[in-house]
Amino acid sequence: MPQPSDITGVILAGGRGRRMGGIDKGLAELAGRPLVEWALDALEPQVGTLLINANRHRETYARYGIPVIADLDSGFNGPLAGMLSAMRAARTDWILTVPCDGPLLPPDLAHRLITALRSGNAPLATVIERERIHPVYSLMPVSLEQTLAADLAGGMRKVMDWIARHRPALADFSDRPQAFCNMNSAEDVARLESQLLLSR
Repeated sequence: MPQPSDITGVILAGGRGRRMGGIDKGLAELAGRPLVEWALDALEPQVGTLLINANRHRETYARYGIPVIADLDSGFNGPLAGMLSAMRAARTDWILTVPCDGPLLPPDLAHRLITALRSGNAPLATVIERERIHPVYSLMPVSLEQTLAADLAGGMRKVMDWIARHRPALADFSDRPQAFCNMNSAEDVARLESQLLLSR
């Protein structure tokens, strides 16, 4: 079972951002800070090292002093392609993936995923919150790299389908329903900014 130091945290910022008008979502701002910074700050204390998966504006992401890796092909094939690139680039035996547009990452995300992995007979662990699985938030071994590469080559694109195939252990975050909100539109950003201001 992994310890936090055995895990590379991977921020997936390789998408087209089509639902936000094609902008690079990791660089979209929430309360004056790029979304990727929210993810970096929350994930860094929980893992041994970090990677950013990005297919655009790589020089901007590189300013954070963290290795930036692109998908291995240029087809924008979704989070699974970013996961595969991360498995091949990681220098640890495990990766923990999160999306760049989820700014409220729980401070115990890695801990709960590790705990779920230990208690369940499964090769990987993912998040469940009020019966909804959030498969992009997953802890998985890099030893699945060849399996993932074959599935991508076979046309698989949906993260949920791939994660479900492995019957993951589930880390229950039903007590944190806001933690996995994603910024899919300018309206989402404005709504969360208002909530953050009210909570101060």
